[in-house]
Amino acid sequence: MKVTKLGHSAFQLEESTGTKIITDPYNDSVGQEMPKLEADAVTISHDHYDHNNLSSVLGSPKIIDSEGAFEVSGVHISSVSANHDSHNGVRRGKSLIFKYRLDGVEVCHMGDIGEECNPFITEFIMPVNVLLIPVGGKYTIDAKKAKDYVDKLMPDVVIPMHYRTKNIDLGLDKVDDFLELFDSSDLVYVEGNEITFDRAIFDDEVTKVIVFKD
Repeated sequence: MKVTKLGHSAFQLEESTGTKIITDPYNDSVGQEMPKLEADAVTISHDHYDHNNLSSVLGSPKIIDSEGAFEVSGVHISSVSANHDSHNGVRRGKSLIFKYRLDGVEVCHMGDIGEECNPFITEFIMPVNVLLIPVGGKYTIDAKKAKDYVDKLMPDVVIPMHYRTKNIDLGLDKVDDFLELFDSSDLVYVEGNEITFDRAIFDDEVTKVIVFKD
């Protein structure tokens, strides 16, 4: 299966069958233009402008923006609600966590998670091969809390998202704060914006951090 980073919290997840899922498409007002791509489904973690730009997704995708279990052309998707902040959702409401199974690979997109890791979230997510997690703080967990999630969930691969880049600021921290919490040997820098995973490559020994060059 292939993961393509589209910016901010938006990714395209593609199964070998050609089924495509787009996560959290953003509005161009974040400072970067959202690529216009076709998809079979769009998952929306919450109804904020930097996560819900459905007009950017071409075709007639199935829209998934609620808790539940779903299937799209053989891809299994499930979701649960979590808090967008550390105050039981009082300040920013709720945000969905999504899990996807593509070509036998378990992928989790954590949306704008704002609460610390807890048994309920851990039980829903594990096991996970590829973890897409926000690290920029302010509106979500910060680098240290994201690292705590990684330590407890033990994914094979983690891909940071929702952080400051040369085009997107939003008052977020840069990804460097998160990367500094890992050994340099665990960081994998990728040219371009896509990477392909095969279930057979995961060794369950150490978590690798994928860093796309923004």
